[in-house]
Amino acid sequence: MAIDLTPETSFLPSPQLVPREGDLYGIDAALTEEERAIRDSVRRFVDDRILPIIGDCYVNGRFPKELIPEMAELGVFGANLPEEYGCAGLSSVAYGLIMQELERNPGGMITRARRQADGSWVLNGAKMWITNGSTAQVAIIWAKTEDGDDSGKSVRGFVVPTDAPGFTAKDQKGKLSLKASDTSELVLVDVHVPADAILPNVQGLKGPLSCLTQARYGISWGAIGAAMACFEEATAYAKTRIMFDKPIGAFQIQQVRLADMLTEIVKGQLLSLHLGRMKDLGTFSPVQVSLAKRNNVSVATDIAREARRLLGGNGILAEYHSMRHMANLESVYTYEGTHDVHSLILGQAVTGLAAFKYATLG
Repeated sequence: MAIDLTPETSFLPSPQLVPREGDLYGIDAALTEEERAIRDSVRRFVDDRILPIIGDCYVNGRFPKELIPEMAELGVFGANLPEEYGCAGLSSVAYGLIMQELERNPGGMITRARRQADGSWVLNGAKMWITNGSTAQVAIIWAKTEDGDDSGKSVRGFVVPTDAPGFTAKDQKGKLSLKASDTSELVLVDVHVPADAILPNVQGLKGPLSCLTQARYGISWGAIGAAMACFEEATAYAKTRIMFDKPIGAFQIQQVRLADMLTEIVKGQLLSLHLGRMKDLGTFSPVQVSLAKRNNVSVATDIAREARRLLGGNGILAEYHSMRHMANLESVYTYEGTHDVHSLILGQAVTGLAAFKYATLG
């Protein structure tokens, strides 16, 4: 089911495109033909392979590892990385659309790296809430270097095989959210890596923060994808659930619920789309990403809750998806920078005054 993911050079919209059902603002017309094809291919994969099993995976706390080879064949891993690395080299918008469909589903760093006389490094520390930590064969570990590094203290990235002596990954137990996700604690005790394990040309917080910026950009799309799934489920239910001799969708309170959901989804889609275009042009900023992550995750969490309420008692059953999305979005509200932290980032951008302290490295 591999598809041609060669990027186009133009992202001009197709004005002749007829808006599909539910696309109130004709956002499809702002996508290239290739971007729509990529989105639709991933959507078919999600519909055919993920949705039929994800409910059971969530209930049983099982990550569906059997889907990894199929997703690799589809070309979604590292989809926006350059082709010279064996990836698809997609645009930021195409990458965002993939994140949208798949969701229909640092300064206080305590890990340290000490340079040895032979140029190798020894890592000690721990990392909490690491996605795919128990599955990965290679980990990128960001650590503060200590005095043994002749370049002084800094933050550097290291490529660490997960089977290295002293490296352990322990599953997080007792989760009530992200239950179908592999979430781990990584512990490093005197883990030795060679001199060439260090990432070149990246020093200081710029390295990990640039990774976080990319992750937050993807989350802005993924959150809207989760909101879309909840909205579509709630809409279908409202049309078929009969109460007092008519569908509940005929009652004013449910129509207002659906209208509010749709409005926030459209706003979030337009926000991420514009951000993705700016990202491809190199004109975006981390503050703009903070705004998108903060807004889209917040509204998606509200939409999931309202969809669950519209579903009534059925909304707590695993065969429906809204409560699963609601629980997962509570975690997304917190990770990759909490909602409150992104609020302070925006507040500083508006006022020029910092309400929080930056950690400094000597």
